[in-house]
Amino acid sequence: MASDSLKLYTGIYVALIALAASKYLFFHTLPFGYWQAFAATMTAAVLKTTLIIGYYQHLRSENRSLTWLMALSLGLVMLLMAAASYSIT
Repeated sequence: MASDSLKLYTGIYVALIALAASKYLFFHTLPFGYWQAFAATMTAAVLKTTLIIGYYQHLRSENRSLTWLMALSLGLVMLLMAAASYSIT
């Protein structure tokens, strides 16, 4: 973190605030339908998650093996969630 500048973290923070505010814009201000606003909100959520994991949790500067391990665990969690949603019926 010492090598990263305050300007970089401030820029990322401003981007996170803008992405958080975009949810209101998608649903109330812009002429989007519900599903378009939902898709745009999910895209903004993925971008926010990527910024947080990459910069604030310093995954960007870790070994690639740790990055792939995190991606694998995320994929497995998504598969478990999908399996659980189908088994409820």
